[in-house]
Amino acid sequence: MQQDEKRREPRLRALKAGRAVLAGGYSTFNCTVRNLSTHGAKVVFENTADIPHHFCLRLEDGTSHDCMVRWRTPRELGVEFIEKQAS
Repeated sequence: MQQDEKRREPRLRALKAGRAVLAGGYSTFNCTVRNLSTHGAKVVFENTADIPHHFCLRLEDGTSHDCMVRWRTPRELGVEFIEKQAS
């Protein structure tokens, strides 16, 4: 079954180590980023059950993105990067 493409731009294949950092930074989960664009990513975990709807994705290069889950399977998440509001 083919999914309708709803992304604003194509994602590039990636294989980057990452870490999901939950609110407060007290819990983290290792993950792998499988594709990436300026607006989102597909992220693979051992299990997505404990990953909340909003979290911070920290990549191996030190960059981080606030994320909102757009879709979920037992092992993968599609996330949209949320722009931080200027204070």
